[in-house]
Amino acid sequence: MMQALHIDFGPRRQRSPWIGRVMLAVAALVALDAGLSYRTAKNTLAENQSRLAQRTTGKGAPKVSPQEVAAVRETVQRLTLPWDDLFAAIESAASDKVALAAIEPDPRNGTVTITGDGKDYLAALSYVLNLSRTEGMNRVQLVRHEQKNEGVNFAVSAAWSAK
Repeated sequence: MMQALHIDFGPRRQRSPWIGRVMLAVAALVALDAGLSYRTAKNTLAENQSRLAQRTTGKGAPKVSPQEVAAVRETVQRLTLPWDDLFAAIESAASDKVALAAIEPDPRNGTVTITGDGKDYLAALSYVLNLSRTEGMNRVQLVRHEQKNEGVNFAVSAAWSAK
C-alpha cells in the first residue's frame, strides 16, 4: 500500500494573536465615528429645514426697494444684449491706426460710446466714417477729441440696434 507523503516546505509562521484584535478595535472605532458623524449631520439638516420652513411660512417674500428692482432690470438688460453683434460691428470698422480703450453700451437708450486713441486726427475721423458705414450702427458722431503729443484721444457715440 501507498503511504501519504507529507512534505514540510518550511516552518509555519506564528501569527500574533493581538494584531487581529487591534484591527477589530480600529474598525469598531471608525464605524462608531461614522455613526456619530451621520447622526450629527442628520440633526443639523433637520434644524436647517425647520428654520427654512419658519422663514418661508412666517413672513413671505422679503420687501425689495424700487431702486433694487431697477438695478436688477438694468443688469438683466446688459446681460441680454447681443454682445457678439455689437463686437462684430465694432471690429468691422477696425483700423491699425486706432486703438480702442473702452466700449460703454447704454441698453436703455440703445446707444454705445466708444473711446479710443488714434495716431492722428485723420485716423480718428476715418474710424468714425468706417463705423458709420457698418451695419447696425446709426447716428455715429465724434463726441470728443483731444490732441496729444503721441496722437489724438477721441470718443464716438452711436445708436446701435441688433440685427
